[in-house]
Amino acid sequence: MAANLGNPASRAGPMRGSSSMLRMRGPAPRLAWCSGVALIFAAALAVAATGAEARPRRTADAGSWRSGTASIVIDIKTGRVLQQQNADAARHPASLTKIMTLYLLFEQLEVGKLKLDSELTASARAEQAAPSKLGLDEDDTITVEDAIKALVTRSANDVAVTIAEAIGGSEEAFAVLMTRKARALGMKSTVFRNASGLPDPEQITTARDLTLLGRAIQDRFPRYYRYFSIRSFNYGGESIRNHNRLLGAVHGVDGIKTGFTRASGFNLVTNVRTEDRHILAVVLGGRTGGQRDAHMRQLIARYLPRAFAGVRTAPRFAEASQPDPAKATAAAAPRPRLRAEPGSSAPIRPTPVRTVMIGKLSGIPEQPKHEETASALAYSTFAAVGAMPLQQLQPMQATPVTPQFAPTPQPIAVVPPPPPAPAPVRAAAASPRETIPAATPVTRGGWLIQIGAFPEERQAREVIESAREHAARVLANAEPFTEKTRKGATDLFRARFAGFDEGGARRACDALKRNDFPCVAMRN
Repeated sequence: MAANLGNPASRAGPMRGSSSMLRMRGPAPRLAWCSGVALIFAAALAVAATGAEARPRRTADAGSWRSGTASIVIDIKTGRVLQQQNADAARHPASLTKIMTLYLLFEQLEVGKLKLDSELTASARAEQAAPSKLGLDEDDTITVEDAIKALVTRSANDVAVTIAEAIGGSEEAFAVLMTRKARALGMKSTVFRNASGLPDPEQITTARDLTLLGRAIQDRFPRYYRYFSIRSFNYGGESIRNHNRLLGAVHGVDGIKTGFTRASGFNLVTNVRTEDRHILAVVLGGRTGGQRDAHMRQLIARYLPRAFAGVRTAPRFAEASQPDPAKATAAAAPRPRLRAEPGSSAPIRPTPVRTVMIGKLSGIPEQPKHEETASALAYSTFAAVGAMPLQQLQPMQATPVTPQFAPTPQPIAVVPPPPPAPAPVRAAAASPRETIPAATPVTRGGWLIQIGAFPEERQAREVIESAREHAARVLANAEPFTEKTRKGATDLFRARFAGFDEGGARRACDALKRNDFPCVAMRN
């Protein structure tokens, strides 16, 4: 049948025969004609359903895999959930997987291991990937920038495999890195088995987890996140249109990704940023692409006006500390049998987390309660994730990511607590130019500013780094440091800058607030 479908002459013959059958009387010819048409439609549907972005014909059973959609809307400026439905139900991500694939690729660009013009070589496995695909043959090369555009627009599975093998050595090893990164971002119910989103019963996520990824990728990589707004991509003489039909059609939509398999239904993660409001919405399990898009339009129209219109109070996203790969290797166990069953809405049990309580430190000035409470709530998903064991992951040496910090103009004096006195600690794997003191009681004159308080010290350090990138002029002579405190039963790490007079502290806060950083100026 495949050969006949590919040959115009062969197609013409059966059509003439079918027309003759219509003129014939009797049930047998009509039955034969109906059976032939049914087989043709079944073959077309099977071909259409193979790809992570393929679009099947609309049939009666197109949505029978599930009992309903899952959705969630998040106010980016406050971290508040504006809407949720089945937000913790296990679902297959389909090509939304590629958001994480690009997250790990953006990391390689950030640390300089790859450049936009670096060339990636396709393997035989990439060539054999199911559609949708760019059409790479074995040993073909593609630049990193074209690979990004191919994933954003066509959602090319052969390119996803090529990226995975370039970074992880194999797609399986890359999937382990993806799952580890998911844990670092607080995605407790997500497991990745491949880089493309092609069907795998163990590749699962939730709508809530995808909001963490959608927020993290734009906070962490604002330069590269802009690729998600591309509406078309020219490659090999072909213009490839983005599958996201809301780009350019709905005010404020700047990305980010669509997805489809028969097991997942039609999925979409959308970021909406207007002059004064900013939301991120997820819809999973649409029956058709049109129904999914209509659902997303309704969510945007209803909840964007309810989003906060002031200065962002939620801190920028940061990753929790990841476990030592050697310890992860020792603790590794066989792959878990996790599946998103048709119609299932039960949340996946999170991995147990150890919590170590530390006594309150003396000599730390109290700060405005609302500031630290807002920061802690926005980062509640990260609490103690760094202590999470990875028994469910295959052993894999994670690719280190080196945080880049700007230089500090002079050493920072530290007043030690009662003996023994801890020495200042350098940020892990940081550039030799930078030292951000570890959390410890400090004494500094003049004024200081605080830009958040977080459950993990690494989060505080990363927010300090991000603030220095966005407000380099007003923070050029400031002294960055972290400071540990305790609120109730929770340890928090304050992200602070010292060395201001009153006017300088207030100007620094004004500049940071214009860049969506929370900031409080205070006398030390």
